[in-house]
Amino acid sequence: MARMDITQFVKNSIGQWRSQRSAHHMIFSHFEAVRSEIEISLLTPEHPLVIELCHAYRIDPSQAVAPFHMSWEGQSDWDENEVLKGSTVLVPIPDPNRSNQGQLLRDRGYAETIPAAGRYQITADGVFILETEYDRAAAEERIWFANPNLRFRVSTIKTSDGTGVVTASFASELRSLAKT
Repeated sequence: MARMDITQFVKNSIGQWRSQRSAHHMIFSHFEAVRSEIEISLLTPEHPLVIELCHAYRIDPSQAVAPFHMSWEGQSDWDENEVLKGSTVLVPIPDPNRSNQGQLLRDRGYAETIPAAGRYQITADGVFILETEYDRAAAEERIWFANPNLRFRVSTIKTSDGTGVVTASFASELRSLAKT
């Protein structure tokens, strides 16, 4: 099997996904179950939002590879009246010397809803690992595919100094297949 790069990882992620996530919020001693619909679509490197995000980080937009848009809508059992909804633009900037590593620019972060730039790597066995430092926290996400239509995601959010885990979550995500 050929080693996966960011272009292949994004290509494998395009589509509509149904997500079932369980999260443990250590601070609140609370367990949360979240069901979501996730839509991931490819953007062109020339898309205005891609160019704007690259310029915000002083990166030449020509370095962008496989930029994409992700939106989600879901519901949590923590507050059944709250609809969890959002979207973000994600722009991978591969390291020119290492095809399996680089930066991932986002106009909305995971741990804090502010623009964020994280470092990604893709391991030899195809696990995408993203580490992002925020103002008040640090996040690590790991995503891998069990098969083309099933992927898993594990996330931890730590205190900004890395001494404690605030939230740990696991999600299984199933691609929605068109019925013919």
